[in-house]
Amino acid sequence: MKPEPRTLPPSPNWYCARCSDAAPGGIFGFAARTSVFLVHVGPGAGASPGAPPFRVVGELVGHTERVSGFTFSHHPGQYNLCATSSDDGTVKIWDVETKAVVTEHSLHQHTISALHWSPTVKDLIVSGDEKGVVFCYWLNRNDSQHIFTEPRTIFCLTCSPHHEDLVAIGYKDGIVVIIDISKKGEVIHRLRGHDDEIHSIAWCPLFGEDCLSINQEENSEEPDIPNGKLIAETPITKGCYLATGSKDQTIRIWSCSRGRGIMVLKLPFLKRRGGGVDPTVKERLWLTLHWPKNQPTQLVSSCFGGELLLWDLTQSWRRKYTLFSTSAEGQNHSRIVFNLCPLKTEDGKQLLLSTSMDRDVKCWDMATLECCWTLPSLGGFAYSLAFSPVDVGCLAIGVGDGMIRVWNTLSIKNNYDVKNFWQGVKSKVTALCWHPNKEGCLAFGTDDGKVGLYDTCSNKPPQISSTYHKKTVYRLAWGPPVPPMSLGGEGDRPSLTLYSCGGEGIVLQHNPWKLSGEAFDINKLVRDTNSIRYKLPVHTEISWKGDGKVMALGNEDGSIEIFQVPNLKLLCTIQQHHKLVNAIVWHHEHGSRPELSCLIASGSNNAVIYVHNLRTVLESNSESPVTITEPFRTLSGHTAKVTSLAWSPHHDGRLVSACYDGTAQVWDALREEPLFNFRGHRGRLLCVVWSPVDPECIYSGADDFCVYRWLTSMQDHSRPPQGKKCIELEKKRLSQPKPKLKKKKKPTLRLPVKQDSSIGNEEESIRENSGPIENGVSDQDGEEEAQEPELPPSPVVAGEAVSCTAVSMGFEKSKVTVSNKATSLKKEPPKEKPDALLKKRKARSMLPLSTSLDHRSKEELHRDCLILATATHAKAELNEDVSADLEERFHLGLFTDRATLYRMMEAEGKGHLESGHPELFHQLMLWKGDLKGVLEAAAERGELTDSLVAVAPVGMCFLKKCLAFKNVPLKVPQHSQHLGGWGRGITNSQPKREKVTWQYLPWAVEATGKQLCFQDQYVKAASYLLSIHKVYEAVELLKSNHFYREAIAVAKARLRPGDPVLKDLYLSWGSILERDGHYAIAAKCYLGATSAYDAAKVLARKGDAASLRTAAELASIAGESELAASLALRCAQELLLVKNWVGAQEALGLLESLQGQRLVFCLLELLCRHLEEKQPPEVRSPSSVYHQWATGSEGTLVQRVTDVWRSTLSVDTPEQCRAALQKLQDVKYPSATSNTPFRQLLLHVCHDLTLAMLSQQAASWEEAVPALLQAVLRSYTSGNFTLMQEIYSAFLPDGCDHLRDKLGDLSLATAAFKSLEAFFIYGQLYEVWWALCGPVPESSIWVKSTASEEQGEPEDSTSAKDTEPGATALPQSSQPPDPGLKLSAETEHLLSACRELFSERHASLQTFQRTVAEIQETLAEMIRQHQKSQLCKAMADGPNRDDPSQETEQLPSQPQSPSREERKTPVSLPELTRRLTEANERIAEFPESIKAWPFPDVLECCLVLLHIGSQCPGAVNPEMQQQAQELLQKYGHTRAYRRHCQTLHT
Repeated sequence: MKPEPRTLPPSPNWYCARCSDAAPGGIFGFAARTSVFLVHVGPGAGASPGAPPFRVVGELVGHTERVSGFTFSHHPGQYNLCATSSDDGTVKIWDVETKAVVTEHSLHQHTISALHWSPTVKDLIVSGDEKGVVFCYWLNRNDSQHIFTEPRTIFCLTCSPHHEDLVAIGYKDGIVVIIDISKKGEVIHRLRGHDDEIHSIAWCPLFGEDCLSINQEENSEEPDIPNGKLIAETPITKGCYLATGSKDQTIRIWSCSRGRGIMVLKLPFLKRRGGGVDPTVKERLWLTLHWPKNQPTQLVSSCFGGELLLWDLTQSWRRKYTLFSTSAEGQNHSRIVFNLCPLKTEDGKQLLLSTSMDRDVKCWDMATLECCWTLPSLGGFAYSLAFSPVDVGCLAIGVGDGMIRVWNTLSIKNNYDVKNFWQGVKSKVTALCWHPNKEGCLAFGTDDGKVGLYDTCSNKPPQISSTYHKKTVYRLAWGPPVPPMSLGGEGDRPSLTLYSCGGEGIVLQHNPWKLSGEAFDINKLVRDTNSIRYKLPVHTEISWKGDGKVMALGNEDGSIEIFQVPNLKLLCTIQQHHKLVNAIVWHHEHGSRPELSCLIASGSNNAVIYVHNLRTVLESNSESPVTITEPFRTLSGHTAKVTSLAWSPHHDGRLVSACYDGTAQVWDALREEPLFNFRGHRGRLLCVVWSPVDPECIYSGADDFCVYRWLTSMQDHSRPPQGKKCIELEKKRLSQPKPKLKKKKKPTLRLPVKQDSSIGNEEESIRENSGPIENGVSDQDGEEEAQEPELPPSPVVAGEAVSCTAVSMGFEKSKVTVSNKATSLKKEPPKEKPDALLKKRKARSMLPLSTSLDHRSKEELHRDCLILATATHAKAELNEDVSADLEERFHLGLFTDRATLYRMMEAEGKGHLESGHPELFHQLMLWKGDLKGVLEAAAERGELTDSLVAVAPVGMCFLKKCLAFKNVPLKVPQHSQHLGGWGRGITNSQPKREKVTWQYLPWAVEATGKQLCFQDQYVKAASYLLSIHKVYEAVELLKSNHFYREAIAVAKARLRPGDPVLKDLYLSWGSILERDGHYAIAAKCYLGATSAYDAAKVLARKGDAASLRTAAELASIAGESELAASLALRCAQELLLVKNWVGAQEALGLLESLQGQRLVFCLLELLCRHLEEKQPPEVRSPSSVYHQWATGSEGTLVQRVTDVWRSTLSVDTPEQCRAALQKLQDVKYPSATSNTPFRQLLLHVCHDLTLAMLSQQAASWEEAVPALLQAVLRSYTSGNFTLMQEIYSAFLPDGCDHLRDKLGDLSLATAAFKSLEAFFIYGQLYEVWWALCGPVPESSIWVKSTASEEQGEPEDSTSAKDTEPGATALPQSSQPPDPGLKLSAETEHLLSACRELFSERHASLQTFQRTVAEIQETLAEMIRQHQKSQLCKAMADGPNRDDPSQETEQLPSQPQSPSREERKTPVSLPELTRRLTEANERIAEFPESIKAWPFPDVLECCLVLLHIGSQCPGAVNPEMQQQAQELLQKYGHTRAYRRHCQTLHT
């Protein structure tokens, strides 16, 4: 059984009477969230030599909510059994050896609060709940007993160790009862004395009352009257002591024979030692007890601040106690202790284990009362991991409990050497980054937008930046200063500045020398340097290249931008991801291949990892930025969002990724190959980092509150789970807790209490995450802070995290029972409205028609966008069609001109009148400014109201005439809310009353508007403001209350068309709609703001083919040709996935610049049709939508392609071919690997074939041959032999001779032609061999082995060839040769042509390349072994990995067993260096024409030819056989071919 990975576990659950226990023999368990973690303690734990003897060995997973109780069976023979209780209502019995549930019951109807396994009855488990119900469950007979003694909340219970029927129960109100379960729960004693919660009950370990010599009269505090009824002495009640600990700060010793208390111990107020705790914070007390076995005169208890006391009970009047750990400072807990449990190790050592609110599990030696070791734990999500580049092995962990952990992973004496940093944090730590050069300088970011610097080498509080982000800090990075910070003198600016990326999409530059100064937003510099006129994307990630010259920014729309210092010039944009980018990492620069430092890996919400090679971009230094749409490598396999990436510092091109699918995956990025998959977490992974000292060691953190240290070689899986396995992992994650819905009380504000000194936030809840998470950080991430009872309201500072520490108050009943399920205090939660307002009917919309028209089908919304784009970007008068469309789609008036807006308002007003809401019609007319028309229409219809009068002070005289004409009396209320009393002045009934002057009318109307705001009638209030011509105030009122549609209508009707307020409204509303996923309406907003670029981008975010096509059309209408081309190409590629060839061609036909791509797609369609026709009918895809011209089968493939190009795409003349060729030559695709998807491979191959055909039609043969060779090489390196042969049969059916005539002898493409001819012969050679040896599947082993040969990775191809020739040839060579077998003349001619393959220069070059690869592999292995040996010496970490790891590590090298003889002969480092230098020098001597183009493996061809000769004697010319043998003898000394050469010779 392989060892468990080293774990930094979740914190033990708080406020539980018994949630940890230990079994004889050294197994300790504690409940943490919904599971139980098991720790092996003692000499047999398998810990590192010199380190404390304990190790986390497993986890009991099965409960769906918080585990509230945990107890072991202490009976010989069943130490492996334990029981747990949970808030999910179940009690489970476990076998810790198998970590499986033995049985369970769900007898309780209420929350279980206490649990104990009887120490006298081996199968009895007793549990109690918060309603006072006790259940006794007998495991062996599956029987139970229900007991209801007291209608009180049970806090704890303990079975007697002396009598099998006695159980002591402690209640919330301080009562303690002793019951007899054999008599249906009859109360033996009711012990009164405590006046608050009973936290712990401990029976005296010795039976009888002779162990304590206590004079009853001495205890003057106890009454003379027994607490319980007087009972005659029986064997049950005779002689037994009981100790109880209560929240009332006392410990009481009770006599069971007397039924009364005999001793009271008051907890002392101790001066806190070692600092760490703020004395002004009043903390809730938890008093837990342990009565040591065979030591009845001593009692261990907890105290106020986490101290442990050993009480001497022999002298009760002196209250004598001894403090644990008096010799060392800071060894005690710093917060209250919840549980104490004894453990006796295998070597007989008596230990005591304690769990505390400070999130530490401590082990104490009872002989010395000193702390033996500490196991730290996590109280929140592990958001961020970062290794220090200076202090190697120092791992910083950002946790959601408001603390930073710094773990010295190289500590010799302690595997869990962890320091906590909490000062100044006060929120979830979501980002960490060490300074590259300065020791101990750690930058941190929090979920409330704070950025700070910690000096981990000192105890100083952190420096906090004065500039906060508005949302969560996603990422931190150190980089060179950019303007304006870089403009100072050399001594006035730091060499490195701190960059932070926040959830609001802004990247800030902080000056680490002066964090109190203002941080700068780099967007201004980016916009000024690159003259950007469109809206900048929302940034979600930042990463600096190792040399500090280039910065990468990841964005919410999936794009990645590459900037160059010092002015952040935009070099390129990577349009690969189409969802939010979560992680970007640059490859390190210290590998054996410096060119790999230009690799950049990125992960996003779409589960695919892309690797791009930016070497060309960084070296070209072009004037204008380029757009990259094709990745260098694609790593597919994850099934959820990728949250973190890390390159291995020990390997070239090895990457590890963390994902929401619950796994971490190690990749060989150069081969696109998954290597190892870690599935140890129970939640979604948030961060991952590679150990800087151990090549196999990786650390990962997740939302299961755990950090795991695991080894790659110990993993059972190589790729992420798919299908059912992924579903099982999701179920495993969902087994985490869910919230229970409770009746809410009246909401009150929480009192912000000063942060406690040892921890940032309280215990975070364990319920399931329900909020959206971006960049691995959640706004509602399921972490909750334990809250105490509600306190009087107090002002709360916006943006600051609020934490409530435990306060002892009298109304805590609800808190105790649900303490670990408290709800979270989020940043400024919205206040709940009173019931009256919640039940109030929602106000009718002012613009219901336009609102409903904006919620139609996607096709209609896309049509709206195109019509709007045409209208807003028309350079001349609108044509009749567009005008008719605008007339029909009146709702677009909100985004076009004022005349169309008026038509929209008229339509809306007519609708209001028809639906019986004239007051809304009046408001719309008022928005237009037609006050006179409103009043006239209302007067004519008899619809004048006091509201109209209130908003028409300037029309008062007109109003009088209307009233007189209509003879309508105006009734003014005595205390009118709307008119404010001024309406009385317009009547003549009281001529002597003082009239209100007109200057007070605006004030009265404005006051009425404010009053309406308090009633949430914002639209009506805005109408009042409009009546007094406060247009800007009305618009701002509507905007601030999210009535954007109404605000735009008012602004467009009343303000100038070019007013910046109107554009700000469009952009603000568009951003909100974009964030909420309403992309089409957001696009209309951006079009209204004359930002068509942003409109097209936001439409494309949907990612489906229809949205991409609409976005491309929109960009084309707006003149954004480059954006339109990229979107149209994306649309065509999306349609390719569903084989909609017709739609793909239509999308490409939108732009003339994509004519070259249309040619590629045309050839691709015909090639796919050609390949499909060769397949059996039952396996053909029925869903393909082909063009009519693709269904014919007349002529060769090349002829059909040429005919379609001419007839359909009008590409006929050489000039047209040359123009298309030039456009396509600018598109560069990366080389293929054996893991390249077949569809992607076909597209790239067809691109090369299109280049070849265009060059041929343009009579440019020197370009045609390399392009054709490139297509062949792609299929060869991907391992697709069938595709390679189809290319030759379709494009070179008669061989390569005619190309030689076209090129001539002096052509520059001669080397490429020789390589093309060699691969042609190479393929034919294998065809002959397979024909002779019998039918072999196309997917035989040689395909894979040759796939990686010309990959630029000789070390990989050689290991493959180790099995390639032999595995394929030797089984066939066992067949006896057939002397009667004859070859055709064509075959004999082919075999004679194989002389072209026996190129000694190529054989020599390939041998030197293999030698370099083998030496590099040996050097890398030497470095890894040296690091391991140094690590073992420093850490003595051997037992942690043991033999299984070593065996596993050697597994990959087992196929290379023949090379073990070489490995036995050690080679010195200077000798290897000399060999490497010599080989590289020899390679440099070869001409570039030889090295430029790949060539089939010469030795491989020799082996195949010799095998053909052995199968068919006489078929191969003896001279050729002799030449092949000579080449093998001369160049076959490398590791890959040594065994095959020996086999051949023997």
